[in-house]
Amino acid sequence: MNPFLEILLRAVGAFMGVLFITRLVGKSQVGQLTISDYVNGIVIGSIAACLATDIKENPWYYVFGLAVFASLTILVQYVSLIYRPARKFLLDEPTVVVHNGCILERNMARMRYNVDDLMSQLREKGYFNLADVEFAIVEPNGALSVLPKSQKRPVTPEDLGIPTKYEGVPSELIVDGQIIYQNLVQNNLTEEWLLKELEKQGVKSLKEVLYASLDSEGRLYLDKRQDKLEHLTDVTDKLPGQNGQ
Repeated sequence: MNPFLEILLRAVGAFMGVLFITRLVGKSQVGQLTISDYVNGIVIGSIAACLATDIKENPWYYVFGLAVFASLTILVQYVSLIYRPARKFLLDEPTVVVHNGCILERNMARMRYNVDDLMSQLREKGYFNLADVEFAIVEPNGALSVLPKSQKRPVTPEDLGIPTKYEGVPSELIVDGQIIYQNLVQNNLTEEWLLKELEKQGVKSLKEVLYASLDSEGRLYLDKRQDKLEHLTDVTDKLPGQNGQ
């Protein structure tokens, strides 16, 4: 077989295999990436790369390796899901690094986590002054959770005793010019109603619509493909007419 054709077939197979493993493992692998997940991802990627390019070896060796790592990853997830002590051992635990406004040096040293790391993550959360922080906790995935001091927290309607209405999540009715019929049915609406509402806003064809959604108050939000803006704000340093070179 032509080497390039063989690499092509192997690469497609490796891509499909990694995609299958990713879907099989679930969203937690991406959304809550722990150190072990990170290492597993590197190993699985390395095996897939060898599968795609190492034409001297039997491809089924690498397929078997991918299957083993995928099985072990799923097994670890299952065990940690049903057995809390195992979850703590396998996925680690949150670590407090700021307690009552004081930095816990021992906890930070145990994680090899320095003050610069702490201040950087605090700034990412919007806290530039350590004196504003009551608690800070490093999660197993490396993210920093911050509880500001009570006097530094934003005021909420509950604090002011102001009643609020239920908002909910808007329903997408049109995406890229295509009607999401399932969401129309869930909201007891029809295509005829939607087209009439679009016509009221000057839309003659679905192709003109990039996105449309309905909020819990029954208000229709509409974004057209061709927005007629009187002024377009540019956040770059380019002057009008510059080609970027």
